[in-house]
Amino acid sequence: MAKSTTSRSRFKMQRSLGMEIPGLGKPGALERRPYGPGMHGGKRKKVSDYAIRLKEKQKLLYHYGLREKQLVTYVRACKKVKERAWMDTLIMTLESRLNSVIFRLNWAPSILAANQMVSHGQVLVNGKKTDRASFIVHKGDVLSLSEKGYNNQLYKMSLETPRMSVVPASYDVKGGDKKTATKIDEALPSDIPFDFAGQLVTEYYWKVK
Repeated sequence: MAKSTTSRSRFKMQRSLGMEIPGLGKPGALERRPYGPGMHGGKRKKVSDYAIRLKEKQKLLYHYGLREKQLVTYVRACKKVKERAWMDTLIMTLESRLNSVIFRLNWAPSILAANQMVSHGQVLVNGKKTDRASFIVHKGDVLSLSEKGYNNQLYKMSLETPRMSVVPASYDVKGGDKKTATKIDEALPSDIPFDFAGQLVTEYYWKVK
């Protein structure tokens, strides 16, 4: 069975990229060791064009908690959409996954924690329990949590110390404790919450049909 990208140390993953990845939910990876992991991590290395494209693609895998096979499946589907550049469609799709939405609403401290809340049946879409992290949230959908979800320490911790500074403008959050949210517009490619060069990923997957 293929391993999830989150099986590696979240600090090492971020240090290997030289930047913090919000979805991993563990800030401070570069504060003490602002260089790559391993005994030679601090040395300058000649980086190939392929390695640069690979690192950019890895950002997507790490942030959204995907496996390579899952990402390739999304790439193939998005290339069939002719309305816009397929990379824009890809980011919009990944940002609309239920686990990503729960994280962006600051209801979970990481994508992994959002996965756990979803799989445990603590997330409701239009009042119905939805336990698939890959579920796509559409415009007009109303999100909330079950009573158990609102009592979840992950949720309470996220409200006290939110991982994301702002909630995307595509969501209208209501309630004194921000207990419900409605998707009022589609996600934008610019909503991706970290520095990202989509053109490099486009070049990485140019052979995928």
